[in-house]
Amino acid sequence: MDKRKNNGGHSTKGKAGRPSKEDEEKVKRMCESAIIKVYGSLEKYYENLAKESKDSFPHLKLLFEYYIGKPKETKDIKMDVNKNFPEWLDE
Repeated sequence: MDKRKNNGGHSTKGKAGRPSKEDEEKVKRMCESAIIKVYGSLEKYYENLAKESKDSFPHLKLLFEYYIGKPKETKDIKMDVNKNFPEWLDE
């Protein structure tokens, strides 16, 4: 008897790609709630982050990413196009 029907199909079906806007908003609300619970307000959180950034580069980097925005990541790709091609292609 063929037991493939019991495999369950694709486990990632419908879950690939970017999270939904609803999920992103939910995470944002949870983070804001946790910050307010610990620091009292968002303003006090940023003040504490600024104080920590005086002695800590990771805190400084995070503060600037909040303030200015994270820079776009670029990749320099260099390719040698003549590598591994037969000589008759150069003619």
